[in-house]
Parts: sequence; structure tokens; C-alpha cells
Amino acid sequence: MTPLGAKLRKMRADRNIALKDMARALNVSSAYLSALEHGKRGKPTWYMVQRIIAFFNVIWDEAEEIQRLAEISDPKISIDTAGLPPEATELTNVLAREIKRLSPNEMREIRDEIMRRAVRQKS
Repeated sequence: MTPLGAKLRKMRADRNIALKDMARALNVSSAYLSALEHGKRGKPTWYMVQRIIAFFNVIWDEAEEIQRLAEISDPKISIDTAGLPPEATELTNVLAREIKRLSPNEMREIRDEIMRRAVRQKS
């Protein structure tokens, strides 16, 4: 499941909205919406994200959160390490090979550490 998929599922559950009803309102198939929630489809288009925001009738922070989650919800990402140090290629290959073995908590810890280091680099 992608970050966007988890958010959509929670919003539907909180509002007691069936997947088929949301799909009908968005004029997409239930299969597409299910695949989007489960990370079996790539990130949605900007237009689809706007339709989702309108469907849930959210504004400001929650709308921005949906847009942010859509941006980080591509389940088939590739990383180009050409021109980077060999450690970059090694890191991406190790992560690709081992990510399925990591627990959600370990994934969060690694993500958070990378984010901390990225923020320090910007300062």
C-alpha cells in the first residue's frame, strides 16, 4: 500500500464510503481505485488528485497533504545513480534487495535518518 492509498482508505473508512461508491463518483472503475489504494498502480495524475480532493470536500492542510502523499506514492520508483559515488549505487541496490525484509518500524527509522541528513545538508 502506498502513503496515498493508506490515506484514501482511512478517509473512506472514517466517512463510511464504499470503494465502489467512491469509484462511481470519480468515474473510475472499482478495480482502478482498489489498485491505487494497494499500490498496484502508479501515482495518480494531478487531475485525479484534484478530483479526489473535491470528492472528499477537503481544503487547505488536508488537500495539501493528499497532494504531498500523491507525490511520494509511486510504487515503482527507479533511482539513477549515474555520476554518483559507488556508495550510492551500492546503497540503492542493497535497499532494493532487502526492503521486503525490513519491518515497518525499521523502514521508518531509515527514512527518518535519511530525512534528517537531507535537512542538515540544506542548512
